[in-house]
Amino acid sequence: MSDPRSFLVSFLACCATAIGTSALAAAPATPLPPAGSPYGDGGVSAFYETDGVTLPAPGTMIRTEELNTPHLPDGTARAIRTLYSATDGMAEGTPVAVSGQILLPPGKVPRHGWPIIAWEHGTTGVADVCAPSWRGYSSRDRAYLAHWLAAGFAIVATDYQGLGTKGPHPYLLYRPEGYSVLAGLQAALKQFPTLLRNRIVLVGQSQGSGAALGAAWLAPAHAPELDILGVVATGVVADFHVPANAAHNPIPAVYTDPTQMDSAFAMLRVEGTDQSLNPTRDASTVLTPTGRDYARQAHMSCLHGLFDYAAKKHISSPALFNAKLADYEKDHDAAFQIPDGHISVPVFVGTGLADGEAGTAGQYNAVAAMCDAGTTVSWHEYAGLTHNGAVNVSVRDSLPFVKRLMKGKHIASTCATLALPGPIQQATPGIPWNN
Repeated sequence: MSDPRSFLVSFLACCATAIGTSALAAAPATPLPPAGSPYGDGGVSAFYETDGVTLPAPGTMIRTEELNTPHLPDGTARAIRTLYSATDGMAEGTPVAVSGQILLPPGKVPRHGWPIIAWEHGTTGVADVCAPSWRGYSSRDRAYLAHWLAAGFAIVATDYQGLGTKGPHPYLLYRPEGYSVLAGLQAALKQFPTLLRNRIVLVGQSQGSGAALGAAWLAPAHAPELDILGVVATGVVADFHVPANAAHNPIPAVYTDPTQMDSAFAMLRVEGTDQSLNPTRDASTVLTPTGRDYARQAHMSCLHGLFDYAAKKHISSPALFNAKLADYEKDHDAAFQIPDGHISVPVFVGTGLADGEAGTAGQYNAVAAMCDAGTTVSWHEYAGLTHNGAVNVSVRDSLPFVKRLMKGKHIASTCATLALPGPIQQATPGIPWNN
């Protein structure tokens, strides 16, 4: 959920040659995939295409190209678009192509290479044209990533499975997103051993917070060679399994039903998440005529385009679905749930107390689950800041947190002072992106 509108008050529930580099490439300003394209596939360049290509082992670069787009953070000295092989999070044991990018800071490369911020982006959509490596970043994210570049980090970013590349995008599912993160790091370190150093912090916002936490949970078994030092997660949208004897019981969550979500996010869930979990079943069978029309928009438009279309047509979530939705989504909640809250590295969580998109209840539940499982959590709450507004303000705390990780210093846990959040606050005016 990268920008306005309410998603959940809580969330529980090619121009390049293979293994090579091509000429400078830039994404068009307003690309569109072909009408009627399944899963929103298409509308991107041949770089993202893998038809006829035998995919290498996960964690291997397929191709790269230099990237030039106006939507890059200030301080980007070099940008590289990447296509690599990852483990398919929907069919383990099968490789899948995933796209992403690498951003390098200015200055002389350190002796052992730049340490890495692994960036996990928030919601952009499910159509391929919504992949950040193709369309670039919002002004909020450009400002945020510029902080990390200025601090001397390279940024290794994934688009996630099915976003930019063929197939449905398993929206908000921690396993395919986590595998995409880890394989992108493995491929980048192999491809650019003198530019990048295996010293990594996973940094995610909203959808990306779940991807970052999922990657951290998966890493010890799936990518133990990666030196992941910690996690920075803002606007947290993540669900952990909570055992019966947990010290902190989850507080009630609402709006986990697509009919209660903002219409744009509800459609992304059905066309991305549910379609990934039900690949042999046509999602249109659970949609009304209004829903089918809106699904076509989701195959061609990114998040803000969906917001605009819904406003123009006065579309609400209940109007999208028929009575078959409940059966279609049966047993899907387990796919969202990280099996336990134990993360083996320290976790920074930044929560705006005026966050009406991810809400504060679900963020408390995630922090409580991690604390109860023995994770070192440093939870920072920001009065009057929203889902968007807290992102850049939180750097004042997350950057020192990361610098302590880099120096091997102790991270103090705030778990002993964990307290229930109050009602969602009003947004403080005059703060950039605090909508």
